[in-house]
Amino acid sequence: MKPDNAHPRLQPLLAELAELIRLARHQAVRAVDAIQVQTCWEIGRHIVEFEQGGQTRAAYGKQLLPALAKELAAEFGRGFDATNLRHMRAFFLAFPIRDALRRELSWTHYRTLLKVDSESARQWYMDEAAAQNWSTRALERQIGTLYYERLLASQDRAAVEQEAASKLQALGKSPREFVRDPVLLEFLGLPNAGTMLEGELEQALIDQLQSFLLELGKGFAFVGRQQRISTESKDFYIDLVFYNYLLKCFVIFDLKRGELTHQDIGQMDMYVRMFDDLRRGPEDGPTVGIILCAQKDASVVRYSVLQGSEQLFASKYKLVLPSEEELRAELDRERARLAEQRGLYWVN
Repeated sequence: MKPDNAHPRLQPLLAELAELIRLARHQAVRAVDAIQVQTCWEIGRHIVEFEQGGQTRAAYGKQLLPALAKELAAEFGRGFDATNLRHMRAFFLAFPIRDALRRELSWTHYRTLLKVDSESARQWYMDEAAAQNWSTRALERQIGTLYYERLLASQDRAAVEQEAASKLQALGKSPREFVRDPVLLEFLGLPNAGTMLEGELEQALIDQLQSFLLELGKGFAFVGRQQRISTESKDFYIDLVFYNYLLKCFVIFDLKRGELTHQDIGQMDMYVRMFDDLRRGPEDGPTVGIILCAQKDASVVRYSVLQGSEQLFASKYKLVLPSEEELRAELDRERARLAEQRGLYWVN
């Protein structure tokens, strides 16, 4: 129940309770953030000190991080794979004095700061992010627009600061944004936590979609959920990944809530391109992306095929892959069944 729809006498109480809950969530996330940052710094320190051990280091060389990651990720999850261990090592090297770290910032903030080469700029962005309470999105924007460099070069600092502040107003921030951060969830050891936090309904839809594709008997082999693909600076997570051995290609799915947007389409095109670059083998065909938008009234399904692969998709892929109509009907059937069974209402 929203306060606006409640009885007028309840509105003050609801407002107080809502504020208590928001404050508690904020404090809980901050506590986890602080522990995660300290742990990542200590892991980085131990790795660097081990590397500086002379002959011991020479015995492992470049295989040290993969060797550590193999054991740590197996026990504690993919939050401690080679890529993340590399970030932790770089974190210690960039911020060797632990007491100089700003406790207001999360591990995702510090990973963003590692993109800044200049030590003075990195220090400034860290202090400013803490002082101004910037979200990670805000920090990424300020770094990407060279905010620090523009301030140094400008004769009118106030104008630059005013322009930057106005651009940040559209970037909201809440404890939920941090709770849903896959990097934080991996650190906590929650498998498929991104899917879990999307809600029971989304989980059930993906469960049904997985079963539907496997039962089609058209060459689908399940690869995984919440599959991570990484660049040097950022991680991305794909809801559902299959390999079709008849077409010899990956098929990736992304489930969205609400209406299909241009941003959703652009994101899937990026996923397809990255999957082609990072996972596609020399004998594999082009990757196919499928966006699933589960809406309150009717679901939307859209295929994503990169430019240059349209003819192959039309002549070969469409003979094996389920049509958009089939996927949409299956999504709607499962959504309706769950709503009836559990009394759920789909809220966009």
